[in-house]
Amino acid sequence: MTRSLVVAVSQPPVTSLDVARNAAVHAAVVRAASARVVVFPELSLTGYELAAPLLDPDDSRLAPLVTACAETGTTALAGAPVAGPHIAMLAVDRDGVRVVYRKQHPHGDDEARFRPGPAPAVLEVDGWRLGLAICRDTGIADHAAATAALGIDAYLAGAADQPEADEMMAERARRISSTYGVWVGFACFAGPTGDPFPQTAGRSGIWRPDGTVAARAGRAAGEIVRVRLDAGPASASSSGRG
Repeated sequence: MTRSLVVAVSQPPVTSLDVARNAAVHAAVVRAASARVVVFPELSLTGYELAAPLLDPDDSRLAPLVTACAETGTTALAGAPVAGPHIAMLAVDRDGVRVVYRKQHPHGDDEARFRPGPAPAVLEVDGWRLGLAICRDTGIADHAAATAALGIDAYLAGAADQPEADEMMAERARRISSTYGVWVGFACFAGPTGDPFPQTAGRSGIWRPDGTVAARAGRAAGEIVRVRLDAGPASASSSGRG
């Protein structure tokens, strides 16, 4: 493992169903974030549109994001609906795009279209083992336990929720980080996205392994928060519009 890993969580403005535009915005965030890993919200490439066409990881519209990741040495974790169908997390880096995790606990309107993913997942970056989650997964105690059992250094999730849910999400993050002694990062939508969400919570954040807050964004779309993860005190910074 490298001594430290810079992780950013982003809440970009998202245009419903416009994958090309959203990929370009994601690319701009990657360039602005100055991070090794950048986490985006659930379904960030399509918006929270449950009827959105499924996205092939080889889709040419994602090329600007691949280029940005290659030029900056970043791994981006973006959200999209994929074959299955599943709500998925895509890893984007200099080698291209691949599905690295499928949401295990779809709920509410999700369940009408999407299947549960098969298993917890870990992505390794520079020797850091990153457990992956999407929204409702973070509230399922067995999911965090099963992911932690794989041996993780951090637990990273993309989410979408109502504005009043921001403290609930924070409590989940505190519980996971302090229970398993790992860093936790949540990237949450800000602003409107799809019919279920005329507004969303924002307040993306990163929590230290003792459950304390390293950094949190506000409620505005476009904010980025970055933290240097290491074995000692965290070095945290945040920016406004990214």
